[in-house]
Amino acid sequence: MSIQSLPQIPLTRSIHFAEVLMARESITPIDAGCQSYLMHRLEKLCFICEKHNVKGVKNLIARWGNGPCHFAFSGHTDVVPPGPLEKWKSHPFSPVISQNKLYGRGAADMKTGIAAMLAATERAIGDMDPTKVTYWWLITSDEEGEALWGSKWIKEALDSQNVALDMCLIGEPTATSNTGDTIKIGRRGSLSATVTVAGKQGHVAYPKTAINAIHKASDIVQALKNYTFDEGTDDFPGTTLQITHMDTGIFTDNIVPSSVRIEFNVRYSWQFDEENLSTLLIRLIHSADATAIINFSRPCESYLSKPTDKGNCLISCVEKAIKSATGKYPVVSTSGGTSDGRFFAGDNTQVVEVGVPNTTIHQINEHIHLSDLVTLEDIYTDILLQVGKSE
Repeated sequence: MSIQSLPQIPLTRSIHFAEVLMARESITPIDAGCQSYLMHRLEKLCFICEKHNVKGVKNLIARWGNGPCHFAFSGHTDVVPPGPLEKWKSHPFSPVISQNKLYGRGAADMKTGIAAMLAATERAIGDMDPTKVTYWWLITSDEEGEALWGSKWIKEALDSQNVALDMCLIGEPTATSNTGDTIKIGRRGSLSATVTVAGKQGHVAYPKTAINAIHKASDIVQALKNYTFDEGTDDFPGTTLQITHMDTGIFTDNIVPSSVRIEFNVRYSWQFDEENLSTLLIRLIHSADATAIINFSRPCESYLSKPTDKGNCLISCVEKAIKSATGKYPVVSTSGGTSDGRFFAGDNTQVVEVGVPNTTIHQINEHIHLSDLVTLEDIYTDILLQVGKSE
C-alpha cells in the first residue's frame, strides 16, 4: 500500500478498511481471510459471528441485538480475476492511492462497500438500540461465480431459524457518477437456454435427401425474435431476449448440417417468474420445431421492492440519508444485471442497493475517488441511526 500524492481527503476508517480487504487476493470463490478480518472487527462490537464453509464457499453470518426489526447488510468478499497484470498501473492486490483515487481489484465491486459499512457500524453502534433492531451482516465469497452456495445458502440458513428480514441493504456499486446519485430497488431476472436442433446430414447438391438444421434453427430464432414481450414501465425495464451463440460443429461447405445448438438469454421483468417464462419459451420454440430439445440454466428471479408505510421504510431511509450527505435525492433504478438481492427480496422484505460508482467494475485499473467512499460511509451511518437509534 502506498500514497503517491499528498491526499486532500482525510484517511478515514473506511479507507483503511478498504485497503486491508483489497490487499487480500480473494478471487471467486476464495475469501483469502477477508471474513476472518471482518469477524475480528465485528466481534469487538459485540456481534455474534458464525463462519460457514459450504462447498468451498465462505459465508459469514453475524448478528447484533434482539429487536423486532430485522435489518441486514449483504455483501461479497470475492472479486473477479484481474486480467493481464502487465496492463495494470499497479498490482491489483496492492491497493494504491494516487490523486485521491483508490486503485485495485475490489475498489468498486465491492470491498469498499463492505469497508464503508464496517466504518459506519463502528460510528453508529453506540447509538443503536439492541431492543429495537436485530442487525445482521450477511457476507459471502460466491457472488461473482455461480452463486449456488453463497447468499442463496445464507437465506436458507436464516429461513431454517425462522428469521424474517424486514430490510436488506446491499453494498453493490450503484452510482453512475457520484455516490448517492443512483440506488437500485429491484433487478430484472435472467434465464439462459440451450436449444438443440436436429436435422439430417446430406450433400448440398441434393437438398431433398437432407434436412437442414440451420433452416430449422432459423425458424426458432424468428419465433423468439418476433414475440412481443412487455415494454416495461418508468420504474422497471421491459423483457428482452438476445441470441448469444449458434454452433453447427465442424464446417464443410458442401455438407448440409445435421444439428445446430442455439444459446440465448432472457432478461425479464417482474411480470414473469422462471416457471411462466420457461413455459412461454418452450411453447414458442416448439411452435417452430416440435422436436427441439430445450435446457434452461442460470436462473435468476426478478424482484422489485416498493415503498411501505409500515414502520421503517428502507427506501425512505436511504433517500433521506443520501439527501443529507449529498444535498440531492437519488435516481431510483432497476437497471443492470442480477445481484444477490434476488435471494433476500420478498413481499415482506425490502431490498435496496446503494454503493460507489460502477464505472470501472471488472475493468483493468479498477478505481474510485476517495470522496465517494467517504460519502458512502456517511450515508450508511445515517441509515443505521435511522433504523436502530435509541429514542
